[in-house]
Amino acid sequence: MGKIVCLMGRSSSGKDTIYKKLLEQNQVILQPIVPYTTRPIRAGETEGVEYHFTDEAGFQELLAQGNIIEDRVYNTCLGMWRYFTVADEGIDLLHHSYLMIGTLEAYTQMQQFYGADKVMPLMIELDGGELLQRALNREKVQEHPKYEEMCRRFLADAEDFSAENLARAGIDKTFYNDEVGRCLDEIIAYLRKELVE
Repeated sequence: MGKIVCLMGRSSSGKDTIYKKLLEQNQVILQPIVPYTTRPIRAGETEGVEYHFTDEAGFQELLAQGNIIEDRVYNTCLGMWRYFTVADEGIDLLHHSYLMIGTLEAYTQMQQFYGADKVMPLMIELDGGELLQRALNREKVQEHPKYEEMCRRFLADAEDFSAENLARAGIDKTFYNDEVGRCLDEIIAYLRKELVE
C-alpha cells in the first residue's frame, strides 16, 4: 500500500532541491504530485515541474468541477495567490507512493481527504538567518526582485511553521538541511524504513 509523502518547510529551506533529488534517486520510488498555483512563474521554474501555473479563472473552474483536494490563499504584496492540489485519477495508492510539496494546512487537508494513515509528513528545517540569506540570494537573480514579498513570506512562514503548529499537526520528526547531501541521505534512509522495508 502506497503513501503520499508531504514535503514541507519554510520558504528557502531547500524543499524544491530535495523534491527533485528524491524523484531522481532510485532507492525509494516516488511519483510526483505537482501542485497548482496562481502566482507568477519564477526564473528557473518550468510549467508542470514545480507547479502547474494557472489563474483565478482556472482555479474557479476546477473548484466548480469538484476537483480541488486542498487549497490555500495568500494575500501577498503583489495580490492574491492560490496554491492548491487537484484530485487526479492518476493517484493510485494501491500500487505507488507519491511525493508532493505542501504546507501544514495542505498536509492536514490531504490527511482528511485520503486518511491520516495514507499521508506522511517530511518536514525540512533550517536556521532563520540561513533561510533569510538563501531567500535574498534567490530573489536577487529574479528579473524583477520582489523583496517586500520575500520578507512577508519569511514572517508568515515563521508563524505557520511554529513549534505549536507542528505539534498540533502531530509532526515530531524533522530533517535539518544545512547540507543537502547529508540531509538527503537521512531522508532516504527514513523513507526506506517507512515505505519499503
